[in-house]
Parts: sequence; C-alpha cells; structure tokens
Amino acid sequence: MNSLRNVKLLHTVIWAFFVACILAIPFFTAVDRFRLAALFAAIVAVEVAVLLLNGMACPLTGVAARYTDDRRANFDIYLPEWLAHHNKTVFGSLYIVAFLFLLARWIAGS
Repeated sequence: MNSLRNVKLLHTVIWAFFVACILAIPFFTAVDRFRLAALFAAIVAVEVAVLLLNGMACPLTGVAARYTDDRRANFDIYLPEWLAHHNKTVFGSLYIVAFLFLLARWIAGS
C-alpha cells in the first residue's frame, strides 16, 4: 500500500505542476511576458505529447494499477473523483483558451 501512496503522491505533485503551468500562461500573457508564457505553454505541450503517446493516460496510471484493483477515476491521484474524471476536459479547455489568449496578444503586440 505504501507503493500506491507514493505513486499517488508523485502523480498529484506532477499534476499540480502542470496545472500551475496552465494557470501561468494567461497570467504572464496579461503582463506582456510572452516568452515566459510561451515557455509554460511548451512545457504543457510536452505533457500533452506524453499523454497522446500513452493512449491519453498518464504513465503513472499504469504504475499505480500494479498496486490496486481499484479503477475509480482517482485511484491513482489525490484528487476528488469528479475532478479526476473531468481532468482532461477542464484543464485541456483551460490550456487551449490560455494558448489562444497568448497567441492573440502576441500577434497583436507584434
């Protein structure tokens, strides 16, 4: 059970990092720090590529699955089940909107 707890903790920390990156994009865009916003957008894009290459699942989900038969949406992460279930929709939408905001402001500022 310790192994599952460790995977869930690691997964949650990594998730929080990417959420912070997504939220940083519109913040740095709004204060005209376009390169920094673009850096955060690129970091998230790498994570999106990892998810795409892994069948739209975090690689840590497979690791966590080794330690439990539970398959609820949050079996592998410390998030409320509803958020874990809608995670990609919620934060994918935020990422797209943040990226479009960055793109629009960057073009307008050029």
